[in-house]
Amino acid sequence: MSDRSIMETQILTIREENRNDVIEKAARTLQEGKVVAIPTETVYGLAANALNSDAVKAIFEAKGRPFDNPMIVHVSNLVMLREIVENVPERAIALIKRFWPGPLTIVLPGVRAVSPFVTGSLDTVAVRMPSHPVAADIIEYSGFPLAAPSANLSGRPSPTTARHVMEDLGGLIPLIIDDGICQVGLESTVLSLADETPVILRPGMVTLSQIREILAETVYSDEVYSHIEKEERVLSPGLKYMHYSPRASVTVIEGTLEQFAEYARKNASHDTYAMCFDGEEIGIDIPSVSYGEQDRPDMQARRLFSALRAIDQFGATSVFVRCPSSEGESLAVYNRLVRAAGNRVIKL
Repeated sequence: MSDRSIMETQILTIREENRNDVIEKAARTLQEGKVVAIPTETVYGLAANALNSDAVKAIFEAKGRPFDNPMIVHVSNLVMLREIVENVPERAIALIKRFWPGPLTIVLPGVRAVSPFVTGSLDTVAVRMPSHPVAADIIEYSGFPLAAPSANLSGRPSPTTARHVMEDLGGLIPLIIDDGICQVGLESTVLSLADETPVILRPGMVTLSQIREILAETVYSDEVYSHIEKEERVLSPGLKYMHYSPRASVTVIEGTLEQFAEYARKNASHDTYAMCFDGEEIGIDIPSVSYGEQDRPDMQARRLFSALRAIDQFGATSVFVRCPSSEGESLAVYNRLVRAAGNRVIKL
């Protein structure tokens, strides 16, 4: 538990018999201007009233998050969306019809009502509609959009269970809503419509090829692959600073399993672990944690952050990670690992 612990944190688990009561409790807490950790289909989010600057500031304070890092606003209906942006263009409507509710965030110009702390004082706002029924009901019952970055300490691996949230924020927030493991496991795709060309700022499980079926001119931002300097302003969370990192030093290794095993054998210290694909542990001489099947990016996404957190629980000071593909859905996993490694990638 953090040295900053200042309060008792309550965990309420969603069950069939208490579902409405728990959602009402979460909504009332949010209406009081407090923060609540809520489940979504991507990762657990630390939610607060996006229209209330004091409430939003409490997110930054709990997470230790830099104030120049913009947040995603979560809505439960299109009326709520139109209340926070001046104009929803037709190309956004086309995306919404295909991908909402779901793990696609759309960056739009023309901010209306949200706190400037949410946008990092930019003239754009990032918005999505979560498909998780508990998240949707909490937003609807609260009656306002929710700013909700991942419910972890800033820079740490994102939380995909309520236990992960408690590990990072226990004693720092009043309430965690537990509805089990997140289905997707990685944060949403972020697509900017701020300029004429649609640009993917952060890859997720909604892929470039899927978006191009709606907006054929969509491209990746250079920021998907490159390091962002601290003084640069960004339109999306997850682009700046080191993200998703365990306490152990992460190095991503590109190469075959045989090359990876040889590199680990020659370079590992006594407290170095490996992160590999399912079934590969037997061929690696150092302790290993797997994070999914090699050809299953959906499985890798669900297990990635839990594996990174497990590395810390085992007491590792460094970890060598088998590099996933950087194509299609796998790019989202690759992107998170490269960010966790601070762009430390070794090609064998």
